[in-house]
Amino acid sequence: MTQSKKSATKVAVPVLVAAAVGAVAFSTTWTGAQQPAQSPQQRPAAAPERPVAQAQLADPDDPGTWKLPIEAYMLTKTQARLVAGSRDDLLDKCMADAGYPAWTPAPDLPEIGGKTLTDWRYGIHDAALAAKRGYHPDDAEQKAYDAAMEAGAVDKSGADDGVLRSCVSKVDGQVPATTAKAALVQQISGDAFLQSEKAPDVVAVFAQWSSCMKDKGYTYAKPMDANDDPRFNDPNTVTSTEIATAAADIECRTKYHVEKTWFDAEAALQQAAIAQHQTELNQVKADTAQIVAKAKTAAR
Repeated sequence: MTQSKKSATKVAVPVLVAAAVGAVAFSTTWTGAQQPAQSPQQRPAAAPERPVAQAQLADPDDPGTWKLPIEAYMLTKTQARLVAGSRDDLLDKCMADAGYPAWTPAPDLPEIGGKTLTDWRYGIHDAALAAKRGYHPDDAEQKAYDAAMEAGAVDKSGADDGVLRSCVSKVDGQVPATTAKAALVQQISGDAFLQSEKAPDVVAVFAQWSSCMKDKGYTYAKPMDANDDPRFNDPNTVTSTEIATAAADIECRTKYHVEKTWFDAEAALQQAAIAQHQTELNQVKADTAQIVAKAKTAAR
């Protein structure tokens, strides 16, 4: 589900404490009659290590098309829709069987603001949209989102909460919403974002951006300070001041390549964390594949 831009830019995840992991090698030689000892030449070669996931840039000029390394362990949009749709169908059937045929899952919320993990992750970057909406999402997107929220706010079926919890538990057993280790993926993503702001290259480019903004008459220390300016928080109001600020913001971001510098720093941090937790993340990927397979089966 894509969040609105105001909530999506505030990351509140505990900082990951990096722990040194010591590798202990065990060498065992069996000299029994059934398995003779092997010489180094006879022993099978060790399997090559899987390379750490890489960052990707489909369009170097569009941050919305960039992919961070941790995304290799997340559901794709298509997979997420499949899993959510299968769970909704199963939940709807369970509630109907329990005597609540009028109950239906809350409607899927339409996309608003950033459309990918990196779109708006580092702030606004679409000059044409900013010229109309400043730091706000597209007006049509906002209205569609608000309407969907209102439509799904109240359940009028009179369904019993206990029955609903029972059905949710049943569906979890058929098509889980996430893997048991999925929290690690979100932790790495959140921690890297927070830590990246302290990377030397990012600190330097923030200072350049801040100086550029000051030359234009705006006083902000960091790009997200402009994005989160309380004067621009009203979802129903876009002022000329906001539009002018957003335009200056994007000009300064573009001049000093703020997004790319920030992205590179975060990608490096993610790769280090992925390497540290590679075994666990490989299990996340395997578990995710099983969930998708279950969702496909349930959808038939």
